[in-house]
Amino acid sequence: MAKIRVLVVDDSATMRGLITAALNRDPGIEVVGAAGDPFEARGMIKALNPDVVTLDIEMPNMNGIEFLEKIMRLRPMPVVMVSTLTQAGAEMTLRALELGAIDCVAKPADALGTQDALAEIVAKVKIAARASVRTKADASPVLARKGGYMPSGDVVAIGSSTGGVEALLAILTMFPETCPPTVITQHMPATFTASFAARLDRASGAKVQEASDGALLEPGKIYVAPGGATHLEVVRSAGLRCRLVTGDPVSGHRPSVDVLFGSVAQAVGDKAVGVILTGMGRDGAQGLLTMRKAGAKTLGQDEQSCVVYGMPRSAFEIGAVEKQVSLSSMGQSILDLASARR
Repeated sequence: MAKIRVLVVDDSATMRGLITAALNRDPGIEVVGAAGDPFEARGMIKALNPDVVTLDIEMPNMNGIEFLEKIMRLRPMPVVMVSTLTQAGAEMTLRALELGAIDCVAKPADALGTQDALAEIVAKVKIAARASVRTKADASPVLARKGGYMPSGDVVAIGSSTGGVEALLAILTMFPETCPPTVITQHMPATFTASFAARLDRASGAKVQEASDGALLEPGKIYVAPGGATHLEVVRSAGLRCRLVTGDPVSGHRPSVDVLFGSVAQAVGDKAVGVILTGMGRDGAQGLLTMRKAGAKTLGQDEQSCVVYGMPRSAFEIGAVEKQVSLSSMGQSILDLASARR
């Protein structure tokens, strides 16, 4: 099996050396080059044709975001962002993911975090090598049908991971201010989710917020699970409400899509629409099956439009997905299923 060929781009010689050494220790990866700035990297991409690029955000001459934008426009390829700004600069990180970066990894803040951070870079490079990189036109949503949605009381639950930032933006851009109450679990670090909710809020006609414990689910509002410490559930308590629950990771994640979907199946039953989007692994598959068995309508993103067809594949293979839909049609499909006109 051919090795994954990686180009490392970072203005720090020390960081280039650390990342290169960590990647080369994996028998399935070969670092074919290392560049100190985007201009050097541009020539290396043409000459070496790497499978994956790791890219720093803060660099001289041209920052990583500008360079990423050029890559995605001129030669779309899997890119993993590696930067100190992935911790403090959530807006920059989200911008990179919107532009098509497969994932972002934080540089270690101190010596104690170095090994964990480097191990994460190795893991994310392997995921990126299997990811499908699409042009922005591929993800452009179809125009919503005016007057096509009428509130029905249904709740929408969405789960996503790798590629989910771009996918959720495409979907929620379609949602009107009268949209069904919507709960979302996106695998994302705690430092990112508040900024992500704010970014979605600017893009959608509905009100998007980070979920808080006890928040009442209301039409026109979308609730994003906080990253890191808790799972998001939906419970009945004087109406339907968000509940944040501490606990161990489930299906390898916290927050977990399986936990969210399972709670929606129990609290809402057949008055729900479950949606599983692009992502690595199996989180959400069993929960979506539980929702379908409870009478909910269920959708899965199709393989052609996924960045990583892992979570939707797992759900489809166990019969949890009623219908597979392209990302460009997903927003309207959700509204159709949740509409009183259906």
